[in-house]
Amino acid sequence: MTADQIAALARGHGYTVAVAESLTGGSLAAELAAADDSSEWFAGGVVAYQTRTKQRVLGVAPDCPVISAECVSTMAASLTDLMGADAVIAISGAGGPAGQAGQPPGTVVIATLVRGRESVEEHCFPGTPGQVLAAARAHALRQLAAQMRG
Repeated sequence: MTADQIAALARGHGYTVAVAESLTGGSLAAELAAADDSSEWFAGGVVAYQTRTKQRVLGVAPDCPVISAECVSTMAASLTDLMGADAVIAISGAGGPAGQAGQPPGTVVIATLVRGRESVEEHCFPGTPGQVLAAARAHALRQLAAQMRG
């Protein structure tokens, strides 16, 4: 799945897309912004890398584990309101080489929220931190496209 395919789905269905990123550090937003006619359908993104940013900007509760379905679900819902978007990706995880927040390296949680329909998936991608990030980005785009088609 490429960003240009997301662009086609967004234009075809009238979606406004946004991303809330932790693990991927803004690389999903950069990929989407480089797609065809992105100014028509891409609202933007929030990079909430630190836990306190997730809490202050995206409303994640202080006692919520930052690599969890609850966290990315909250990130997605908050971003929907913040950006006025109707197709959102939220992603958090432990890229490695060490684990984080009690999760092993490669653990990635992705939420997509499209016009009120949510999908949350947890994965464990193998490899170096760069390989984990690449796999996470690719899967996040596939997950969003599946939701946008549905």
